[in-house]
This record gives sequence, structure tokens and C-alpha cells, in this order.
Amino acid sequence: MERRNFLRGAVIGTSAAVFGGTLMHGAAYAAPAQNGTSPYGGLLAADANGIMLPAGFTSRIIARSSQTVSGTSYTWHNAPDGGACYADGSGWIYVSNSEINPSGGASAVKFSATGAITGAYRILSGTRQNCAGGKTPWNTWLSCEEVSLGYVYETDPWGTNAAVQRAAMGRFKHEAAAADPVRKVIYLTEDETNGRFYRFVPTTWGDLSAGALQVMVAGSATSGSFTWANVPDPDGSPTATRSQVSGSKSFNGGEGCHYANDTVWFTTKGDNRLWQLNLASNTYELAYDDSLVTNGAAPLTGVDNVTGSSSGDLFVAEDGGNMEICIITPDDIVAPFLRITGQSGSEVTGPAFSPDGTRLYFSSQRGTTGSSSGGITYEVTGPFRATA
Repeated sequence: MERRNFLRGAVIGTSAAVFGGTLMHGAAYAAPAQNGTSPYGGLLAADANGIMLPAGFTSRIIARSSQTVSGTSYTWHNAPDGGACYADGSGWIYVSNSEINPSGGASAVKFSATGAITGAYRILSGTRQNCAGGKTPWNTWLSCEEVSLGYVYETDPWGTNAAVQRAAMGRFKHEAAAADPVRKVIYLTEDETNGRFYRFVPTTWGDLSAGALQVMVAGSATSGSFTWANVPDPDGSPTATRSQVSGSKSFNGGEGCHYANDTVWFTTKGDNRLWQLNLASNTYELAYDDSLVTNGAAPLTGVDNVTGSSSGDLFVAEDGGNMEICIITPDDIVAPFLRITGQSGSEVTGPAFSPDGTRLYFSSQRGTTGSSSGGITYEVTGPFRATA
């Protein structure tokens, strides 16, 4: 899936980011990503926060579950999961889901231009097991319920407007979302062993109150062409959405989802794969499969949330594995970018870049305790490359 021919200069976003300023120019596709040397070099010994990073990078703890966020009176939520960043004047906001059931919801942390924390607050309450989600081009956060017949909630990162349940986007075990401003659709993953990959086509772009839920239709192979078909009953009752369309393609545990450059990527945890849909040609292929790594042990296992940078690099978080965020470059090299040590009972969640691309946010969902109340949210700062 050679991605070297990206024309870069995009707006850096989240696990469902929109890179409006980039194009793909007839890239020649190769085999799935293989072991190689990270453009940032190897990992150094763990720092004071227990994170192994490349040279030139530093980490800090932003928040801990069940504790007050520094400089605020707000108590950070348990089990931090999917996240995204939003420009806020000269500063920015990082939003984070809470994957607990009941209660769930999402919170936000606000930063000044210098990165100082200036506020923290709740943006969604009273929902269930909010796992991942996605950022929209109109700067809302789609928070997804990872439960049977779950909903997508559209939320305001500034906490001013009340969250809205978006039933038209389907009721199923939602995981992540990614906005495509070219085709004016939202892609959706489903966390079932026989889940499907969907897209929501709003009647009016920018308004998610009405539209058509569609499912990907393709053969059983790991590459080929695909089409979309309407899901007759998006409410999933009495027949689950994944069982309504004959010929819809089954995926083993849909997780993170990311859009850029006429391409959407999503992970499937049941088979440790990163899938790539080439939207201009309506073809699909494997961008990564740990069983197809032929030059040593697969560095990336337990694939989960995924985001990207303006360089065209993808950053994939591990659910378990050895608690790494791995980089997959446009040259199809996969390598560790960071590793969290001493937290084997946790998972890495919510990777998202600050608007200027110099800071990466993410969480260890259960921290050192292995409990949802032990979550830790981090920031890593350093010389992230703008081009590859």
C-alpha cells in the first residue's frame, strides 16, 4: 500500500481526522507494511513517567482518572478512551471518551497557546461504554457507544451545546468514526467478531439528523473491489444491521478508523489487521497484517485506535501487546514510536495530535492499577516530522 506519493500539508487531526489539504497521486501499492527502522530512531530507556521515547521527545501526565485535573476543579473520568484535538483560538482542546458502563460519556481539557492547562469539563453524560469516535469538519466530537444497539452522540468540545443522539447513524456496537469531506460521508466501525464497515450519508452535509446508513459489500478476499448498499433498518431491530445486507463483508472486531487523502484506514483486532480503502478506485487491501510480517517478529499487535500526521505517517495504538504506539510510514515501514512500561494490564487509547502537530495526546486506559479508575492521560512533545 505504498503511500509515498502523498502531497502533504494537511491539517493535523485525530483518530478520525480530516486532512483537507492533501492529495494522493496514483500511488503504486505494495505488500503490507514490514519491520523497519523508525524515522525517529530507536526507543530510549523509560522516562520518569515510565514511557520509552525516541531521542528529542518528552512526556508529561495531563490527567489521572478519579483525580482532579491540575489547575482545575474537575475530576477526570475513568477508563479514558478515544480522543481528538480542536483548535481553540491560539490554544486547543483535547476530548476523551470514558469507556465505562453505565455512565460513560466524555470530557475535555483546554490548553493555552503555551500548553498550560486552563480548564477541564464534561461534554457528555449518561451514556454507555463510550469507546472511540471521530472528529467532524464542523468541529464536533462523535462519541460512540460500544454496546449492543449502541448510539452515536454528537457532542460539543467546548461544552456549550448539549450533546445530541444521532439515531440515523445506526444502532449497533459502535467503535470509531471518520469523516470524509470529499464524499461527504462518515465511516463507522463495528466491534463484533462478524462486524461490518459502514458509512453514513447525511441528507445534508453538516447535519447528522437524517441520512442513509450503508454497508460495505465485497468478497471474502483480503483485497479487491467494493460497493455500498443501504441498510434497510438502521435501528438494528429485530435484525442486526450486520445481518441485513446479503454480500456485506465481515470484519473481525472493527476498531480505530482514520481518513486522509481519498483513503480510509481501519483496524480489526480479531486478526491484527489494518485495512485500507482506496476511495477513488473503490478498491481495498491490507495495509498491515501481523501474520504477514516476514522480516522478524511483528512489532504491532493488538491493533486499536489509529490516527495520522501531516507527514502521512499513521500512528496505531495497541490494546495490550507491549503497550506501544507504532508508526507506519508512507514507505510501508512499521516500527515502535513509544512504549508505556509497567502497565501490562492496560491498553493505549485516544491518540490525537495538537493542531500544530507538535504534541501527541493518548491515554493508558487502566494505568498501573489495571482498573478503570487508574487511567492516565499523557502528552508527548517533540520534533514530529511535517513531511516524510
